[in-house]
Amino acid sequence: MALPAAAPRKPLHTRSIVCDGYRREDGDFDIEARILDVKAYAYTEPFRGRREPGDPVHEMWVRLTVSPNMTVRGIEVDMPQTPYGTCQGARAAFQKLVGASIGPGWRKAVNEAVGGVSGCTHVRELLFPMATVAFQTIGGWSSDESENTVRAQATEQPVQRKSKPYFLDGCISWASDGEIVAQLHPEYAKQPGSRAD
Repeated sequence: MALPAAAPRKPLHTRSIVCDGYRREDGDFDIEARILDVKAYAYTEPFRGRREPGDPVHEMWVRLTVSPNMTVRGIEVDMPQTPYGTCQGARAAFQKLVGASIGPGWRKAVNEAVGGVSGCTHVRELLFPMATVAFQTIGGWSSDESENTVRAQATEQPVQRKSKPYFLDGCISWASDGEIVAQLHPEYAKQPGSRAD
């Protein structure tokens, strides 16, 4: 661990979120996520009764099937562990996201479709890191094999970028007046100190 040593303490709660991105054989992409909450102590819930340390409080899975242009083609939700049986009633509402686009407006689309009593807080919250993973999966670094294909195509004809990359000015490393943009995307580079913060 890179953090400084912590004060004396004892564990109480752990939330694990794992997101994975996959390329499908049909050309689309699957983004899968799981949220798992556990307590480090025994306790009693009103409906499930006694829970031992490590028993799941929540365990929920989501699979988004996304087109190369970031349109949601399908969504599957599974909730193997929930504190209330009524939680299962939220699953169908997530189908309203089919056809939505991951990008600007995604958070609003999610909240309109499954916000409040229409959905499940935990599944809804998974959809936000899943969007980031979709960008990393679909628009991330190319594999060495596909990079060689891109290089071969680039020698045949120059690649024409249609629009400014969405990630520019999204963090310190991708500042339009910084060295990374100057080197990797010189067509969008600005003079140091000229960007509007």
